[in-house]
Amino acid sequence: METCASAPFDHAKADVILRSADGVEFRVFMLFLSLASPIFEALFSLPQAPDGASDQEMKDGLAVIAVSEDSKTLDSFLRFCYPSTLAEDPSLDNLTEVLSVLAAARKYELELIERKVCQALANPKVLETEPLRCFAIARNARLKHETITAARHNLRQPLIPALFAEIHLITSSDLLALLTYHKKCIIAVQALMRDLTWMTDHYGSLCGCGWLFNRTSNNHYNQYCCGQGTDNRFFPWGTAPLAWWTTYMQEVYELLQDSPSGDTVRTAADRTIHKVRSAGCGACPGRVNEAMTEFSNLLALKVEEA
Repeated sequence: METCASAPFDHAKADVILRSADGVEFRVFMLFLSLASPIFEALFSLPQAPDGASDQEMKDGLAVIAVSEDSKTLDSFLRFCYPSTLAEDPSLDNLTEVLSVLAAARKYELELIERKVCQALANPKVLETEPLRCFAIARNARLKHETITAARHNLRQPLIPALFAEIHLITSSDLLALLTYHKKCIIAVQALMRDLTWMTDHYGSLCGCGWLFNRTSNNHYNQYCCGQGTDNRFFPWGTAPLAWWTTYMQEVYELLQDSPSGDTVRTAADRTIHKVRSAGCGACPGRVNEAMTEFSNLLALKVEEA
């Protein structure tokens, strides 16, 4: 049983009806669709047979055209075709709808909608929470830039992914390529953490980061002390730094084995800043925020470049 779509696709002066695959009828204006899509323009330009000489279904004096899209996809698609004064562009925050809308956009040759879909897949909020789903949709749609962007955001996630809804959209080769890229990034970051040259080159000397060795601006050791680190893997210039910084580097090193991204570095730094500020040291809490923010941004940059 057919039902009528909601506004603005129920207009009494519409001149054609599109019927979705699930039986919802959209009363629309041919002009809007023709201006938006060359496919619709060609369809509506076909010569009409004389009354009674065609098997074209009619309803209320309007031609009824059945389409393969379901009502949800058709509603989103048509809103892009209509002027903004009559229908707002739909939100594509729901990734479940993105692929079907993209397929419709390509079928009816609407490049504008395809660009909108690409923007939805590149939405930072969506990428932060659903990078694997974005990857699968982008890869399935052969969107190269969006696929690469999603793969990079997925570095914030563990190496072995949990099952996700769109996994059927990609092949085993696609998934293997993603996991291989992830593993290569882990290996590159391991090399970065084993060689602190990038750090010593940046600061120049111990004096360039006196906070790390419990020194004041006059290059004298401060009377307050948080203890010295004992893990010589993280001894810049061969000198033992503060213990809490060594602990931070140990934590980051382990986390990067699974999630090799700058975001991993910065999140761990925030935790370290909070811990140091909560400690009883009289010197470190006052300078840890500025110092660790600068350092973690440097390390995050190197991780992203690796």
